[in-house]
Amino acid sequence: MNWLWIVAFVVPACTVPYNSTAGREGDNGDNGDKGHCALQHGALGTEVLLRCPATARGVAEWRQGETVLGTYPAPGLVLPNASLAHEGHYSCHHPVTGETWATICLQLGYPPRAPVVECWAISYPQAVNCSWVLAPEPLLDTEFVATYRHGVSGANDEMGECVRTGPRSCSFGDVQMFSLIPYMVNVTATNPLGTASSLLPFLLENIIKPDPPEDLRVSPIPGETKKLLLEWSPPRSWPFPEYFPLKYRIRYCQEEGSVGKTIGPYEQTSYTLTGLQPGTLHHIQVAAKDVTDSGEFSAWSPPASGTPWMEP
Repeated sequence: MNWLWIVAFVVPACTVPYNSTAGREGDNGDNGDKGHCALQHGALGTEVLLRCPATARGVAEWRQGETVLGTYPAPGLVLPNASLAHEGHYSCHHPVTGETWATICLQLGYPPRAPVVECWAISYPQAVNCSWVLAPEPLLDTEFVATYRHGVSGANDEMGECVRTGPRSCSFGDVQMFSLIPYMVNVTATNPLGTASSLLPFLLENIIKPDPPEDLRVSPIPGETKKLLLEWSPPRSWPFPEYFPLKYRIRYCQEEGSVGKTIGPYEQTSYTLTGLQPGTLHHIQVAAKDVTDSGEFSAWSPPASGTPWMEP
């Protein structure tokens, strides 16, 4: 199933009280007032208005750090087509006395787009692991909430927490095997400029994808100049290989960038390559998949190399 629902909300630039004497990496790091400032967020590529509350009927002198920008009438300083170069500390002052009326710390970024979510059952049937990315990066602190439910409508389906395993990943267990009712994972991203959500439905068996096989070993066979013995282990994250066996395919090639060959799948965890070129180094990788052909093959294992037996 390749359904995806996306909801996005964008709010205008906002201002909150903020105490800081250091700019975010990328701004000019100066603060003309060196004191209390109001943190304001704005969207890159848009027009951003910095308001000076004391100029309802007059003009104010604006500064960025210690640099005087000039005098501007109410409601304030307009930054057209805001870029990262506009980030930093701004202040508005009485145009004659220089009295400071307000200080603003400006941070720029993007409202979050809908997260691109993918989920895989790498530990089938114990758990589902999900991760997501945002493009473009918002460049502002962004919070995520990840939940799941078993069912589409949600009317009678209890929502569960997808427990965070990293900044942009989560996992949940207690899954039901062979169910024809899809699971639904919802990831919501929120920052000061907006909120966006993605809803990913899937059937559990469709997202089975083991981790790559481990401990791949390549050994020469005494007396056999055209053979190599391959041995490997199921991934440790695959919890019950005796009850949910895997099948494997093998990819190998000679040195010097020769064209590779893929064979399999095979259900055993060892294999003898035959018909190899004597005295030549070969590079081998192995991938795994659920034996019932559900889901997808794993990524390829790290390569291991070996040369067939040679006469002493």
